[in-house]
Amino acid sequence: MVQAIRIHANGGPEALSWDTITVGEPGPGEVRVRHKAIGLNFIDVYFRSGLYPPPAPFPFIPGSEGVGIVEAVADGVSELKVGDRVGYAGSIGSYCEARLIPADRLVPIPDTIGDSTAAAVLLKGMTARYLLRETFKVGPSTTVLFHAAAGGVGLIASQWAASLGGTVIGTVGSQEKADLALANGCAHVINYRTEDFVARVSEITGGRKVDVVYDSVGKDTFPGSLDCLRPRGLWVSFGQSSGSVPPFDIGILNRKGSLFATRPSLFGYVAERTDLLKTAADLFATIASGAISVPEPQTFALSDVAAAQTALEERRTTGSVVLLP
Repeated sequence: MVQAIRIHANGGPEALSWDTITVGEPGPGEVRVRHKAIGLNFIDVYFRSGLYPPPAPFPFIPGSEGVGIVEAVADGVSELKVGDRVGYAGSIGSYCEARLIPADRLVPIPDTIGDSTAAAVLLKGMTARYLLRETFKVGPSTTVLFHAAAGGVGLIASQWAASLGGTVIGTVGSQEKADLALANGCAHVINYRTEDFVARVSEITGGRKVDVVYDSVGKDTFPGSLDCLRPRGLWVSFGQSSGSVPPFDIGILNRKGSLFATRPSLFGYVAERTDLLKTAADLFATIASGAISVPEPQTFALSDVAAAQTALEERRTTGSVVLLP
């Protein structure tokens, strides 16, 4: 018997129930992982609130990122063994002390990276990787607008983009977060609470605007994000922390400069195991090179996840948040 957070019906933080569950033996292709650290992400809030459809029948265990130790392996699984340190991102069901998970969704964690750091960086870092290296290839001539630059993905992506030679303009909601973003890769920071980010982007770039906007905010930054793009620029909508982007006439992309728009997800880039391993390896190598510095994450006990999600929703967190079983 282990403890887990389950959601029996959509709602606020009070919908997160501290339950006792049974975890059986791994079936074909599975292993059992004992969690050491669990990542907290905005998608967890979306599933709890009902903004996203439930990923499984009620009651379900939320959470999509974890790091731990393999404690049981099914017959036929040859790539992993008991005692291996592993992590994953994108497999729903991490808010628990232990779980079963398909072996092909796990990646090895280097000895040089601690459990909390790995849980803080795996989903967010692999997200940053596909955004910067796949969705739009950032390079020395690229100017980027990254919303929520002091968030978990933003801090990693801003550093990574700067290491690739890009110029990063970040938006934040406070002076404290502005200072943090400037220390982590942003060349310019805009406080959207006190400044018009569209006007400031135009001013910073001398009217040229940016090549790509990475937008995880959604409702509050649309359609302003489009007004920050140069002709034929790319708007990458990869989250909606302020609410869903409202339905819009696709003709707006033409009127604002023959723009491109995409709504990607991490799973779309790591569905194949070879891509998953390549993405994780590139992330860990970039951390090892010193191009990305991962701040010590904020931590909450798994049983206090309601407080952790509330802090995340109210934008009182900086960087990453990790739950400890």
